[in-house]
Amino acid sequence: MAVTTSGDPVPSHQAAAAPAPAPAPSPPQAPADPTRDLIDDPYAVYARMRETGPVRRIAGPDGLPVWIVTRYDDVRQALADPRLSLDKRHSLPGNYRGFALPPALDANLLNMDPPDHTRIRRFVTQAFTARRTETLREPIRRTADELLDAIAPDGQADLIASYAAPLPITVICELLGVPAGHRRDFREWTDALVAPDPTRPEAMKQAVGGMLGFFTGLLAHKRAEPGDDLLSALIAARDRRADTTDDATEDRLSEDELMSLAFLILFAGYENTVQLIGNATLALLRHPDQLAALRADPGRTAAAVEELVRYDGPALLAIRRFPVEDLVIGGVTVPAGETVLLSLASANRDPHRFPDADRLDLDRDTAGHLALGHGIHYCLGAPLARLETEIALTALLERFPRLALGVPYDELRWRASTRARGLMALPVRY
Repeated sequence: MAVTTSGDPVPSHQAAAAPAPAPAPSPPQAPADPTRDLIDDPYAVYARMRETGPVRRIAGPDGLPVWIVTRYDDVRQALADPRLSLDKRHSLPGNYRGFALPPALDANLLNMDPPDHTRIRRFVTQAFTARRTETLREPIRRTADELLDAIAPDGQADLIASYAAPLPITVICELLGVPAGHRRDFREWTDALVAPDPTRPEAMKQAVGGMLGFFTGLLAHKRAEPGDDLLSALIAARDRRADTTDDATEDRLSEDELMSLAFLILFAGYENTVQLIGNATLALLRHPDQLAALRADPGRTAAAVEELVRYDGPALLAIRRFPVEDLVIGGVTVPAGETVLLSLASANRDPHRFPDADRLDLDRDTAGHLALGHGIHYCLGAPLARLETEIALTALLERFPRLALGVPYDELRWRASTRARGLMALPVRY
């Protein structure tokens, strides 16, 4: 996503005369390589946006135009505004619309508004409550310990490949009932979607095809041989409702909706938590005073996760939205049908909401941070992501009291994505 503006902010009273802003030169402080800066140091780029044009039209991830919103108050309000739709049918041609997925994977909560969103979310809400999630504490800790056992003798490791990635994929796959043999494939497919390799344009198409075949086969297997897992329960609930003759039943799922729901749970349950664990570990290693304070009082870890996710969370942007009518955001009119991106990362570093926002402070009052969303689209798996990160950090710091970065910070490389913030690798020594 390039930050070069394709227009200055448009005051609301000028909207009728100029619904699409006229081209204008980039501000002089714009970086020489804006896309690279958004990957390596998005917070500096967003800080400039908050000051020079907090609601502006830019080139999106695929070069198509989007509006980006960067100040906390505007982002929080927009996240809960029903006039900003997730349904792609409200998008005008020629605007960024996100991933291009087949209907069997695209009929998910990230593309829906009420009442469909309410109906489908109801199917899985109980699986991700804080109370239900807490029952997973012991198996998550056991998995974390097994992964650390495997790398302990080496004295050094890539913490993403050996710990931050296999922990959440193991947890979410066991929750859904996904066979162990398919987990590596899914990790590769997810990486191809979130951080596509520009030298392999066919990789994303292959990943989508692979996931479609995977979920088609998985659902058929679970119907033939149901187990004690979330996916079997979702299939049973869907099939029972599909068999009813009551046309007024509101809780039915289509087959596409069922498969899309399974895809979303697995995709989001893996991807976001990998980056959250990796980013949190890096933040602590770069702030030895905060790391020492956490080591001295491990009981603070659950609360510390909230500051860590505010400081450097996995989602730079909320899912794209489309105004159903001309909409004024931060004094700027955004025309109906254009694409709006809400910067969670920028909102969480807004000094008007969080004083000294660029400083990691585990004692900070983080109430109201937006790293996991806000409103009806608040992250469904937030309790699980929090618990996994808490356990991952606790186990890691207990096992390796002299944990340190294995390379200088400036040698670390971030994934080539302006959507999700995460490291390609995190070399450590211990």
